[in-house]
Amino acid sequence: MGVMPIGKLILNMSWPAILSMMMQAMYNVVDSFFVSRLGEEALAAVTYIFPLQFMMISVAVGTGVGINSLISRRLGAKRFEDADMAASTGYRLAVISWVPFLIVGLFLARPLMEFMSGTPYIVEKGSVYLSIVMTGCIFVLIQCTTEKILQATGNMIVPMICGLVGGISNIVLDPLLIFGLGPFPELGVTGAAIATVGGQLLAFIAGQYVLFGRKNQVKVRLKGFHWNSQVVKDIYAVGGPAILMQGIGSILQFCMNMILGGFTETAVAVMGVYGRLQSFIFMPCIGLNQGVLPILGYNYGAQNRERFMEAFKKGFAAAFCIMLLGFLVFQIFPHQLIGVFNAKDSAEMYEIGVPAFRAISWCFMPAAFGIMSSSVFQASGHGFLSLWGSLIRQFVGILPMALLFARLFGLSMVWYSFPLAEILGTLYFGLMLHHMYKKEFRRMGIAPDEPF
Repeated sequence: MGVMPIGKLILNMSWPAILSMMMQAMYNVVDSFFVSRLGEEALAAVTYIFPLQFMMISVAVGTGVGINSLISRRLGAKRFEDADMAASTGYRLAVISWVPFLIVGLFLARPLMEFMSGTPYIVEKGSVYLSIVMTGCIFVLIQCTTEKILQATGNMIVPMICGLVGGISNIVLDPLLIFGLGPFPELGVTGAAIATVGGQLLAFIAGQYVLFGRKNQVKVRLKGFHWNSQVVKDIYAVGGPAILMQGIGSILQFCMNMILGGFTETAVAVMGVYGRLQSFIFMPCIGLNQGVLPILGYNYGAQNRERFMEAFKKGFAAAFCIMLLGFLVFQIFPHQLIGVFNAKDSAEMYEIGVPAFRAISWCFMPAAFGIMSSSVFQASGHGFLSLWGSLIRQFVGILPMALLFARLFGLSMVWYSFPLAEILGTLYFGLMLHHMYKKEFRRMGIAPDEPF
């Protein structure tokens, strides 16, 4: 990571993560596709649950980002024992993170569904789905940490394979358990939840085999481990803001579902369809981010400013191209995209969904800049700068504007809150990146008393 040409290095580091993220997007879409065959209410039930699932993923990914950033910086600074300590601590934090979600799954699933919807079918099916995925999420929490540990060392292939194992398993299990094919029982929405946890379990098994059964650059110690509070602080200095940043998205999705549900349950279903389909655009950028983050962290630790900034610029160029392609698809083919999930050919789905897709997709291209700027802040240990950007986008931008537009103009204008908020985020990230470059990044590799 310190000598290979940056463009080639980004490609080598990113393509496995991008493929893994695409598979993640695929099985989210396939999951919703099969559930949509049961009707709009079934799709709405899963959509209401999505913010809570996303909160769990936020904890998994955010903690993993903190672990990844700390390990890559320690490796770049040649502090190998400290890198092992970061990995061992992070692994245990993943297990601890499971406890609050277990409590939700065991005791709070039905009350939460009753709060979100008054439709009996949605409450009944959603409660069971939520209980299963929250109780079984320990597998994805540990597996996500395992992947980030391996990615921090430059190993992108194995996490990709683990993602493929989980994704393909989920895709295979979905129709078997939802519709009761062959010897399997017909479980409907419950079957989708079991298929999700089953895929996560198989990915977890594959990841643990590699982490503990093969030699890796960093080692997770199960015995002889002692907690170091400073390591925990260092992980959450980056991981904490990353959790909050993504968790804010979960809260936003919850609030948006409540706003949209005030118009019609079909609008909630449309939001669910959009959320799944846009993951095909954002997941590759997240995979690209996973490839760029250890490069940035390593070269920040090595104080190599030239490679650090080159990685950011080339990463942003690649992310922008991905987002531009996604924007064109959502602008040209919204009817066809919605049709994949509109099994009963509901005219209302098209009437609401087509203009919604075209309006929201204007946020794609500016989002590329925010994603890569966040990578720079996370890799350099300034995770809270990313958090503030997310707060500005979602709680200064999207949510207030969505509420205002809903009251003044109706449902058709609510969707425009997304691109308008992204403009605010772009302004913030541009200002902060300029500030950090002047304050810190341009001095990388230069002694404090050395002119530059």
